[in-house]
Amino acid sequence: MDDDSTQSAWDRVDTTKPHSARVWDYMLGGKNNYQPDKEAGDTILALFPAFAQVARLQREFLIRSVRFLAGEAGIRQFLDIGTGLPTANNTHEVAQAVAPESRIVYVDNDPLVLVHARALLTSTPEGATDYLDADVRDPERILEGAARTLDFDQPIALTMLSIAGQVTDADDPKGIVQRLVDRLPSGSYLALSDGTNTNPALVTAVASYNANAAFPYNLRSPEAIASFFEGLELVEPGVVPTPHWRPEGGVVNPALPLSAVCGVARKR
Repeated sequence: MDDDSTQSAWDRVDTTKPHSARVWDYMLGGKNNYQPDKEAGDTILALFPAFAQVARLQREFLIRSVRFLAGEAGIRQFLDIGTGLPTANNTHEVAQAVAPESRIVYVDNDPLVLVHARALLTSTPEGATDYLDADVRDPERILEGAARTLDFDQPIALTMLSIAGQVTDADDPKGIVQRLVDRLPSGSYLALSDGTNTNPALVTAVASYNANAAFPYNLRSPEAIASFFEGLELVEPGVVPTPHWRPEGGVVNPALPLSAVCGVARKR
């Protein structure tokens, strides 16, 4: 990324309103956030104290699912939409630790993420990483850009963690997922997770966040999120609360908050 594109990205950063990627970064203990993000995060935590733990559980699902995809499933290409700000155990780090030749394309439209893309654009010599500045609502642009790095004749893992919730019902998130999956070859996978509307405290906290956010978050029912996997072969244990998807050691802590569901599925 050249200096001009970095400066252009900085010019697009709006620090006056909270942004989900920066609030998420704050929840995970990162430093790439601003006062409105901290205030929004603190309000969410006051209404739903377990939210920071939910954020960590989402990150842990990413790690477990990418390890499965790169390991047991043998996937060597990843399209990560809704990257967010770089933190520990990014997709390329997890995948390339298993298979150094893995190729990863990150997609996000937050200008601050673009500014920090230099931190993402590292790779093993055998593999590759790239960053695409694009909106999830524009799947054609995403697919066209990803094809510069990924071979669409070979299986690809599409990861969409906490990104479908950024899409309103009017913008048809299920249709967006289907258009992306339709372009993937047989043997590809979808890994997806999102927040559910089953916890009243979380619903209240997200409503408070949405009142001031640049982009609102849309909680959905577990059934609605499960419908994103229609037509695909779900990997065991199916669509389940995030802590329940292949937990380390096979044991789930019953005290963990159940405010998001996730799944991994294979395209026939």
